[in-house]
Amino acid sequence: MKVFMIGTQRSGSNLLRLMVNQAPTIAAPHPPHVLERFTPLLRAYGNLQDESNFERLIDDVVRLVEVNPVSWGVTFDRANIRARCRDNSLVAVFGSVMDHMAESYGKPDWMCKSLANVHFLPEIERYFGADARYLYLYRDGRDVCLSFLKAVVGEKTAYHVAKQWDVEQQLALDCGRRVPSSQFLALSYEELTSNPESTLRLLCRWLGIDFSPKMLDFHESEEANKTAASGKLWENVKKPVMATNTKKWLTGMTPDQIIDFESVAGRSLVQLGYELEFVGRTQPARTYDDEAKAALDADNRQRKAAVKEELPPEDLAARKPQEDLLASVRARLVAV
Repeated sequence: MKVFMIGTQRSGSNLLRLMVNQAPTIAAPHPPHVLERFTPLLRAYGNLQDESNFERLIDDVVRLVEVNPVSWGVTFDRANIRARCRDNSLVAVFGSVMDHMAESYGKPDWMCKSLANVHFLPEIERYFGADARYLYLYRDGRDVCLSFLKAVVGEKTAYHVAKQWDVEQQLALDCGRRVPSSQFLALSYEELTSNPESTLRLLCRWLGIDFSPKMLDFHESEEANKTAASGKLWENVKKPVMATNTKKWLTGMTPDQIIDFESVAGRSLVQLGYELEFVGRTQPARTYDDEAKAALDADNRQRKAAVKEELPPEDLAARKPQEDLLASVRARLVAV
């Protein structure tokens, strides 16, 4: 069984990953985001039907995993990874790496918590077919927005976060309409944090596995300790479930930011059962002409650059090996 968590970051995916990782039969490592990072770079490898090109891709993907900020502690044999691939594609390499990882942990199944996989569903569905399960984790987009505005990653205006969040919720909802119900489950962050045991029992029934009380003790696991020690972005995973970590946007975002978010992503908020605070009640939805979009783009770039300058040295050091590897691949892409 191959489980793909889909949705948008800052929705509790590390929390749920660590819970699932406590199950005896499912390995859920910290993701190196293979599909997200390598799909835009595939032109650098040329025709993957050429075996030397495909082996180069395999080597780079494995290297990305080997320098992941949260170590998997797995030794990879490139030839073994190649032998597991059913075709010469990036998704095949990804699946082979995940299969090898799970076997190394002594578990038959795995879960990838890279929520950006929602952008690669056609290829995932093609390669994995009925073996794939899609776990859609969603959260009030305004709380997601507030989290991104504070985080060291992601977009930095409510307008830009809303654009991303809206697109990704629609992709996930489309998946739920497209695949058999046995392969798709939607869970809300709010339900997971307010009723963790009942939500996990529901998840376990869908996965066909036994619920383990250890899933509720995720914060005491070795994986939680490794993750928390790897960067400021993940420091909360050593804490128990925070049942009150919702609706913080009501005080953490300005009315202007909330109106921006609801203007762009109101349809997805409503579809997921969240009430709008301003748009359609006291304020009309905003529209954005080219001049307004350009100003928002400039503000977003400036804020993202400022955040990078504030990254703690240890966070920069943990991310540098992967960034250097990807930069070397991009250099080859420029030369193509």
